[in-house]
Amino acid sequence: MNMQVAKNTVITLDYHVTDPDGEVVDEGREPLVYLHGGYEDIFPKIEEALQGKKIGESVQVKLQPDEAFGDYDAQLVQVEPRKDFPKELQVGMQFEGGPEEGGDDEDFIIYRVTEIADDKVVLDGNHPLSGMALIFTCTVTAIRPASAEELEHGHVHAGDEGDEHHH
Repeated sequence: MNMQVAKNTVITLDYHVTDPDGEVVDEGREPLVYLHGGYEDIFPKIEEALQGKKIGESVQVKLQPDEAFGDYDAQLVQVEPRKDFPKELQVGMQFEGGPEEGGDDEDFIIYRVTEIADDKVVLDGNHPLSGMALIFTCTVTAIRPASAEELEHGHVHAGDEGDEHHH
């Protein structure tokens, strides 16, 4: 089977991500599985680089912040009263922020606690990798045709349906 990365195939990648200085920011412990073909299941620039590749082939893609997790948005940083939070608060803990009025559930932002002062807590809703250029190195390890259901939904169905919503 000489399958190639093409529209409507499900691709499994072994990958890791570094910043431009070579520091590893995501060591890719779990393989990445995505639906190829413009479904935005993965960053478009990586998809372009993988188009037509075969199993065992590798690509390295440099993503600017706006091609990856976006530019850093200072408006997503919020300072909240300490008393609104649980006692055992720690830096690095994550909270879901509510969607704006009238927004749908997709608008939940994950806020990370970045600082705890005496009576204030600083929350940052930016992705930890926002504002960074990333070097994405990956090797195609598997290619299979997507199922009708996956195509209909525009993303891969993992074994456990509710998987992506647990934090």
